[in-house]
Amino acid sequence: MPKIRILPENLSNKIAAGEVVERPCSVVKELVENALDAHAGRIIIEVENGGKSLIRVSDNGIGMNGDDAMLALERYATSKIYKDDDLFSIKTLGFRGEALPSIASVSRFSLVTKDQASEIAAEIIVEGGRIKKVSQTGAPQGTMVTVSQLFYNIPARRKFLKSASTEMGHIADIISSIALGNPNAGFRLYHNRKIVKSWLPASDPFDRVMDVTGTGLKSDFCKLQFNEKFVSIAGWISSPKIFRSTSRGIYIYVNKRFVRDRVIQHALSEGYGQRLMKGRFPVAVLFVYVPFEQVDVNVHPAKQEVRFARQKEVHEAVKDAVSTALRQLETHKWAETDKWKPAETHNDFSVSEPAIAYKKFEPQKRAHSPLQIQDQLWDKKTCFADLKIIGRFYNTYIICESDHELVLIDQHAAHERVLYEQLKSRYKGSKSPDQSLLIPETVDLGYREAEILEKMIPEFLRLGLEIEPFGNNTFAIKSAPAILAGREIRPLIIEMVEKIAKTGFGPDMEKGIDKCLITMACHGAIRANQALTDTEIKTLLNQLDQCENPSNCPHGRPTWIKWSKGEVEKMFGRS
Repeated sequence: MPKIRILPENLSNKIAAGEVVERPCSVVKELVENALDAHAGRIIIEVENGGKSLIRVSDNGIGMNGDDAMLALERYATSKIYKDDDLFSIKTLGFRGEALPSIASVSRFSLVTKDQASEIAAEIIVEGGRIKKVSQTGAPQGTMVTVSQLFYNIPARRKFLKSASTEMGHIADIISSIALGNPNAGFRLYHNRKIVKSWLPASDPFDRVMDVTGTGLKSDFCKLQFNEKFVSIAGWISSPKIFRSTSRGIYIYVNKRFVRDRVIQHALSEGYGQRLMKGRFPVAVLFVYVPFEQVDVNVHPAKQEVRFARQKEVHEAVKDAVSTALRQLETHKWAETDKWKPAETHNDFSVSEPAIAYKKFEPQKRAHSPLQIQDQLWDKKTCFADLKIIGRFYNTYIICESDHELVLIDQHAAHERVLYEQLKSRYKGSKSPDQSLLIPETVDLGYREAEILEKMIPEFLRLGLEIEPFGNNTFAIKSAPAILAGREIRPLIIEMVEKIAKTGFGPDMEKGIDKCLITMACHGAIRANQALTDTEIKTLLNQLDQCENPSNCPHGRPTWIKWSKGEVEKMFGRS
């Protein structure tokens, strides 16, 4: 018996399915991309049980006749490439001819399709890769593909699928990214017969950007345009005041194909430069166009990655386009409206005098060089409230002195520490007053984020944030802690939901809540370059004395550093 044998077609299709069909969202992606390749202007996606029970994609594209429908279920059959050169100049989203037979081999599959020349539609039913029925039926022009019981014949694959909620989250993400890249088409997504999202064809692509990203403020975005002989770039990027804690708000399209590309994402970050702190990501929608023969889209089974022939040039083009757009925004529009200047004044910082006695802070002593951060405080009899305020440095650092020491206090880091401990106390039961919003703010989220926020509503209420569902994936923010008065609440909610998404709802839930507390403290704290009155500084110093750990902000940065008189004299050569 020979050791090497030709695999049966059904088995080879299942192997191909393992590469192309990873989970329900993979099926949705392939079917929707096929619909777009067929010039569909309206696409309906119906999903049940997170796609594990049913996926149905219907479109009004050009459709197929009966003979082409049969061929489409053959492996390597495609209408999109014909010769070797076509493989290196891909102009369509799909091209391999693997998707339909691969999907049909691991599901109960139905294809109904009709082109303009046909009087009646063709219907083909397949189970586990075997054609069970071929017939004719009535249907409008276009194609409808139904995929039931995905992986029913591969139990080992099916058991690795996640919950319906998780799988549906992936599907919603895929549809959002495809809809964003194809604003001329309409999309409607259902889950368990309830509408999740509906996008009508957009006459202005920027309206689709606002709808999908859920940012809501058009004035916080700038358009970028870059054209060279080799590469063209278009899109929108957020001002540095709009950011995310993950890269989920970055959408990259290469020749209209949604991809995850490290080269372009790195170039985007380089374009922002120092405008964004480490760990913060912009919201961006970038369309990169290069000659089709200059990009390889065949490097990933699911077509999620590409390889550029001239990678360095693409990187520099994206970087230049982003930095130029941001400079123009700063120079013109934002300079006129002052939106790029700190919006806060000292009137935004209101804190009340502490009601309890100040406690002394006695950290462990360690030896350091004069310019290193000091963990030890000055004389044990001295506390922050006893310091003499002698000045301010760039309205960011408070300059103080004690009997024999010079002390610099970072006002933002110090206030972060104060707010963090106040919020933590509130969450554990010692509540501080809430402030009802005169006009409730609304926040639009993606499917996955909306589900997280809905589950978190009771926890957020303990933090002083009263939030209610407002239909679909929209929520209304009705009240916030008084310490966040004057701050924007929408970006705070988005950032906290993203942090919870990272940690999950399991044993690490407490860790996720702590990240939320840190985020709230950061958003509510006074800013660098914000002028404070002496009264406000004294209040801040008093509140530092009440903190359990006044020497570090919740992120771990120091709130203060100091030099003794002897250390200062040594630096000046006086000792």
